[in-house]
Amino acid sequence: MSPGGAERRAAAAQVLVDDPGRPELSGPDAHHLERVLRLRPGELVVAADGRGAWTPCRYLGGRRLEPEAAVRHEPAPERPVTVAFVPVKGERAEWVVQKLTELGVDRIVVVAAARSVVRWSGDRERTALERLRRVAAEAAAQSRRTWLPEVEGVLPLAALADRGLCLAEPGAPPLDAAGCRGVAVGPEGGWDEAELALGWPTVGLGHNVLRAETAAVAAGVLLTAPRAGTV
Repeated sequence: MSPGGAERRAAAAQVLVDDPGRPELSGPDAHHLERVLRLRPGELVVAADGRGAWTPCRYLGGRRLEPEAAVRHEPAPERPVTVAFVPVKGERAEWVVQKLTELGVDRIVVVAAARSVVRWSGDRERTALERLRRVAAEAAAQSRRTWLPEVEGVLPLAALADRGLCLAEPGAPPLDAAGCRGVAVGPEGGWDEAELALGWPTVGLGHNVLRAETAAVAAGVLLTAPRAGTV
């Protein structure tokens, strides 16, 4: 359990602010606390900056928070884990980022693959990544994370060569036997010969053939579970 984890989970909400020592609620956050969560003055809210600093506050109504203690600092994970995945249809990419953030994945990368059906470029890429980062911030608050995950993309697979990643591949050895720091999940058509020829270790995510978005979340579960002490 991370320091202060129980206290953060007990709070009525968590919000992202620039300075937890002098928290200022944004308009959307104030609306969410008052109109959506229907918080009452006096309830506990955690203010975090997404870089490990946080403090418990009392909600005073409107856009006002009052810190109850000194700002605390949670160290970044010593062994960050990465999940890379290809663009997927509709809102599935947002779902993937939301779930990976809730699980505690530290780095989320959107990659291009030869057999990708969905391709992002130009304005579409910029808009999609901005939306994914907003989704990550919202999911970090909901799950009481003090560190926001990095969300990168769209990168060619070869650009991740120095990150210690494995390629998800049906029939490969289990992830826990490979010692990977992260997993790259390809499109439903699989990696092509040139991508497999990069020489990265391959890992399996179970006996069944998974959709790309399901495989990405499965990889996140397997990577973060040992760190959380659940396996």
